[in-house]
Amino acid sequence: MTTGARTLYQQLGGEAEVRALVDRFYDAMEVLPEAASIRAMHPRNLQGSRDKLFEFLSGWLGGPPIYIQKRGHPRLRARHMPFAIGTPEAAAWMLCMADALEKLPPEVPQLTREVLFSQLGQVASFMRNQPGDSPG
Repeated sequence: MTTGARTLYQQLGGEAEVRALVDRFYDAMEVLPEAASIRAMHPRNLQGSRDKLFEFLSGWLGGPPIYIQKRGHPRLRARHMPFAIGTPEAAAWMLCMADALEKLPPEVPQLTREVLFSQLGQVASFMRNQPGDSPG
């Protein structure tokens, strides 16, 4: 994914900042009361979840396709089907991501932040799988 000549992965600062973004996301999930429903969907130890999201985001943002190399096509909806994801869960996920994005380094351009938030919002919406609450 690119905005301008550089990928979002590059605009964020590469591997270290994508990893930091993922860590801030899961740190928020651990402490925000509004995220309790999605935290409960994850294992007690979040390291595997952190690794998978980092691997996915790396490739999705235009960096190394680590997730695909290790696990094949992401098949996001299929992999998330075992979990009841409705609008409240998608909103909780985005709340954690908004918290993580807020703490990006100041040198990350505002346009990059906005594009990333918008694109991740589309992904969160696409994951909804509850009756009457399907992706739009």
